[in-house]
Amino acid sequence: MSRAVVVGAGLGGLAVAARLAADGHAVSVLEQAERVGGKLGTVEVGGHRFDTGPSLVTMPPVLERLFADTGAPLREVLDLEPLAVAARYRFGDGTLLDLPGDRRDVAGALDNALGGGAGDQWAAFMAHAERVWHATHEHFLESPVSPAGLARLSLRVRDLRAVAPWRSLRGVGARHLRDERLGMLLDRYATYSGSDPRRAPAALAVVPYVEQEFGSWYVRGGLRRLAEAVADRCRALGVTMRTGARVSRIEADDRVRGVRLASGERLDADVVVANADATTVYGPGGLLPHRATAWRLARTTPSSSGFVMLLGLAGRDPTSPHHRVLFPPTRAAYDAEFDAYRGGPPAASPAVYVHAPDDPALRPGEDSETWFVLVTAPRHDPRGGVDWDAPGRAEHYADRILAVMAQRGVDVRDRIRHRVVRTPADLERETLSPGGSIYGTSSDGALAAFLRPANRAPVAGLYLVGGSAHPGGGLPLVALSAEITARLIAEAGRSM
Repeated sequence: MSRAVVVGAGLGGLAVAARLAADGHAVSVLEQAERVGGKLGTVEVGGHRFDTGPSLVTMPPVLERLFADTGAPLREVLDLEPLAVAARYRFGDGTLLDLPGDRRDVAGALDNALGGGAGDQWAAFMAHAERVWHATHEHFLESPVSPAGLARLSLRVRDLRAVAPWRSLRGVGARHLRDERLGMLLDRYATYSGSDPRRAPAALAVVPYVEQEFGSWYVRGGLRRLAEAVADRCRALGVTMRTGARVSRIEADDRVRGVRLASGERLDADVVVANADATTVYGPGGLLPHRATAWRLARTTPSSSGFVMLLGLAGRDPTSPHHRVLFPPTRAAYDAEFDAYRGGPPAASPAVYVHAPDDPALRPGEDSETWFVLVTAPRHDPRGGVDWDAPGRAEHYADRILAVMAQRGVDVRDRIRHRVVRTPADLERETLSPGGSIYGTSSDGALAAFLRPANRAPVAGLYLVGGSAHPGGGLPLVALSAEITARLIAEAGRSM
């Protein structure tokens, strides 16, 4: 079988490496950081252990396929547990909604929290979302981008009407959701891909559908364990894992021939899979610049980034939900947050997301809590937007977010033992994601999904995997990206 080099050891890179090794390829993974995992990172402070990336698993079947296809099943490797409450939402009027993890209980919870009729409104929207899911998941989310696949979709008129590429997510939501609070709840799902709901396509209706259909899940010990488990699977399959190995160039003529490291070392390869931001691969000065692809990327909108506080708290509130979202006072205030994506300044009254897992493995003792606090934020852009490295900016904004939380009924300022602030600039430095964009490109615009780079590159033997490639960002889509890419490589091998 072929020699394969995977550039980058985020989840996508690790997953495709495991799949290729299981298929018999000789695989080497090169990671510029000192540990694998990419955005599935972790930080330890004063006995508190924080996940610094995703905090939720959706679509477990995708991960189950990964582990089943490469060795022992998922259940023998990780303790994946369902959340009875997906998240507690606090709206601007003070209303609290505990959104159940089981779809069958959602309508009743909405009626109880928001009033009669809310459940029916949401159920009507979810029926629409289910049609979108069935129209897209096979020929788009789980398949390579291809003219044939898109043609099959476009020829099914009923499916095309469900996907409604001419509408935004907010626009399609308005057809079903009359309660503004339900509209804000739907808007939240656009942020899962770093997008603006006013510009994101209606097809993103599949995001709440997936969460409620497949449930919300947590990995005991933190989601960092997922990256570690896939890395362990790679090692068991004979993958060579190298950290602190930064690739400076992908070498190619009529096809890829290998990679050159910053140290000057060269590794020959028949196949190269880049688990890196597409701009880092194709852009000027990139690993393998490609003018046409770079031009397409220039037409996309980068995803938002995130401003994070890691809080080690004294004392423990057993009623703290696993996930909590504190919405702005009004939808207009929420829109100011989306406006900030395009260059700032950071929103003064954003939605605040709190991840507070009840997990003894993450806290120094029973009389403490470990909180991850996230605000979606503009990218790091010192030349034309927000300079997150400007003196005092990060600490001032952290103080502002704590004050906003207090205004919304969650005041923990007198309980803070440890506070670590992580900005989009920090994310850029740690993961090499331009500007600290969490998901590469956003889904904004009707053509965004088709401008995102394909998994098979325009140079023979080169492939792209991860959040900036098809089908997009987020744990399940990144795992699907690896699945698609491994399948393409297998097909190319059979045709040679």
